[in-house]
Amino acid sequence: MGHIEAMSVGHRLPDGRTLFSDVSFRVGDGAKIALVGPNGAGKTTLLRMIAGDLSPAAGSIARSGGLGVMHQFIGSIADDRTLADLALSLAPPAVRAAGLRLGAAERALDDGERSQLRYADALADWGEAGGYAAEVEFDTAAVAVLGLPWAQVSGRPVATLSGGEQKRFALELLLRGPDEVLLLDEPDNFLDVPGKRWLEGRIQESAKSVLFVSHDRELLARTAQRVVTVEAGSAWVHPAGFASWHDARVARHERIDEDRRRWEEERAKLERLVAFYRAKAASNDDMASRLQAARTRLARFLESGRDGKGKPPDKPRDQNVRMQLGGGRTGKRALVCEQLELDGLTYPFDLEVWFGDRVAVLGANGSGKSHFLRLLARGGSDPEPGAVPASGAALSAVRHAGVARLGARVRPGHFSQTHDRPELTGRTLLDVLVSGDADRSGRTRGAAMKALDRYELAAQAEQRFETLSGGQQARLLILLLELCGATMLLLDEPTDNLDLASAEALEQALGAFEGTVLAVTHDRWFTRGFDRFVLFAGDGEVRETNEPVWSAG
Repeated sequence: MGHIEAMSVGHRLPDGRTLFSDVSFRVGDGAKIALVGPNGAGKTTLLRMIAGDLSPAAGSIARSGGLGVMHQFIGSIADDRTLADLALSLAPPAVRAAGLRLGAAERALDDGERSQLRYADALADWGEAGGYAAEVEFDTAAVAVLGLPWAQVSGRPVATLSGGEQKRFALELLLRGPDEVLLLDEPDNFLDVPGKRWLEGRIQESAKSVLFVSHDRELLARTAQRVVTVEAGSAWVHPAGFASWHDARVARHERIDEDRRRWEEERAKLERLVAFYRAKAASNDDMASRLQAARTRLARFLESGRDGKGKPPDKPRDQNVRMQLGGGRTGKRALVCEQLELDGLTYPFDLEVWFGDRVAVLGANGSGKSHFLRLLARGGSDPEPGAVPASGAALSAVRHAGVARLGARVRPGHFSQTHDRPELTGRTLLDVLVSGDADRSGRTRGAAMKALDRYELAAQAEQRFETLSGGQQARLLILLLELCGATMLLLDEPTDNLDLASAEALEQALGAFEGTVLAVTHDRWFTRGFDRFVLFAGDGEVRETNEPVWSAG
């Protein structure tokens, strides 16, 4: 078995600011530990340090056992990597190195004796490194996820897999593989609910030590044995599961407040003592020694505190994300679908959505949910000129038959799960808001900063969009929805990358939104705030249900 131990770890940003310091925790043999905290607090940075991709600016990290790593980007791979490339990147180092040598030797193979000998040597190295055993795991994962043997899919581009298939393939390999320690960064993103339940079961039953980052509150509650919280530039450990984490955090903050209050009282008392002896010493030389003693006592207190641990830390500032999704009145019927059929995905279905409805769109990956939202974001089957925001008109067309008609004064606003907004790439957040676009007018610098501050993004105002964390990108995209005046929100997995406080802020904002909401989601916690449920079933049928249905069929 393996373990991880972080000891007083710190990290500095390129501009010299401290991201976090004095972070210490241990992941023991077989432990399942969740890493939580606000977006941008440093969770992914910590995982990269443990993986060896970054060196700590302070402290040290120790680990034992083989280490398997799943990075956050798996699920959104869109380059020319093949499934074989992905599988090798997740394999143990010896297998990975031997696989790269074998691939190079195979590409260089010709009729010459030298290249053939190199290829034969590479094959031997592949076998000695455990390559053939790895191929068995690759085949098992391919059959489990794609229903096809490895020989048929190894050269397939990863980009042709859905986000859920990419995640599931990577997780199958890591959970079945030989590594004793796993680092999983947002392993549940892109998984549908059956996939999340599968993941929960596999983590629970695995003998491996697992450290994972997740924002899915159900998955956290079902799998985490302990919770490491990264906040306020450091970290603390809750020695129990997520169910009691909220209460423990409140109690911890109250203790910090009390310690700080007592520290301030003691400091004030010692400062009064110094002032008293200073006044006495001005007219009585015999008091000079007492004044010096009082000063020494105050200096020692300021250095080491009441308990020898120094000045108590400030209580972590609670995030104050204030989303103001305004909306506006529309026609009573916000959406009417008549015999709508998404080509190759659904049979014809009818649906009426009324102004103010909160509709959760449920179903397995690949059943057509995102296509449905994209069609509506483009204005439906027959959009009225000028009624569709530019961001919706830019979306790719959705092949369909039948009618999807938006109601009077319905202005759709679309949130994409993959954050694919190429027009934002290379631009700072401040520039995006100040410049405006076809959907919204520009704002003054002061107004833009106030809006960013409401979304806890003021500190990132000069950052480019692509350099933000996934959660920070999600918050900015929700802010843009707010500013474009949408009256129908079309949200595709909006909570995937949001931290806990931001997800709760979104839930509150949707509760106050004057308009209609349709949200594709696999977030079971988030779904509790909806009153209607439309299921895209795996058999192509689309039907309304009285309560959430999470089965794939």
